Amino acid sequence: MPHASGLVGDDASSRDLVARAADALERLRARRPRVHCITNTVAQAYTANLLLAAGAVPSMTIAADEVAAFVAGADALLVNIGTLDEPRRAAIGIAIDAAAEAGIPWVLDPVFVDRSPGRATFGEALLAMRPTILRLNPSEFSTLSGLAAEPGQVARFARDSGAVVALTGKTDRIADATRLAAVANGHRWMTRITAMGCAGAALTAAFAAVEPDPWCATVAALVCLGVAGERAAVVSSGPGTLATAILDTLFDLDRKDLQERAKVS
Repeated sequence: MPHASGLVGDDASSRDLVARAADALERLRARRPRVHCITNTVAQAYTANLLLAAGAVPSMTIAADEVAAFVAGADALLVNIGTLDEPRRAAIGIAIDAAAEAGIPWVLDPVFVDRSPGRATFGEALLAMRPTILRLNPSEFSTLSGLAAEPGQVARFARDSGAVVALTGKTDRIADATRLAAVANGHRWMTRITAMGCAGAALTAAFAAVEPDPWCATVAALVCLGVAGERAAVVSSGPGTLATAILDTLFDLDRKDLQERAKVS
């Protein structure tokens, strides 16, 4: 596993992480965890389908009179603020409280937190509620952290926030208080598919439901989605066919695929 410095720096460490990702994928399929997703309207259908393809079970109600019960019966929670309407604002607070009471992990995906002051303020308030995992892009990272989106700053923000921080991009950087890893899997067409990042955050929640180490869970989710994207691109002609093919390749993903294709450092 990672060196004392916190970096995954040799082949053995990388192989250990890939093996743990494969183990987590097998547990996910065996246990079929339910992930309650408070996510944006654009992402709901694709997120549900991707979770089902991976082996998890989605639920998505935002009704104030039932969301707490749904979260209490789930194994993990996703909070995505892409379409931040009033019903979702209300549901988010209820859901996070229910997750805390149930002791289940939750993932914060602060979509477009960089686009408006009000959204940034709301994102900061959610961050103060101590998400287990924070998954975000460089602009969102800089808005919430006040730091440049660089590997060392990702580690610093993880220490300051208490969350596992996953900074996504051409190479994903995943940090907690003591460890930092990079995942270089994926395909450029994935950035052209609506809801791909949102669904990836939900997949991260699914892995956190079956992997007790949130850092390893995050690495596993990003590796699995990236490898599925690479495999899907081989049989796709563009983003449209890739979106469907990723569901098929994720459903069919196995340990051998991860061992042969994972790019973890």
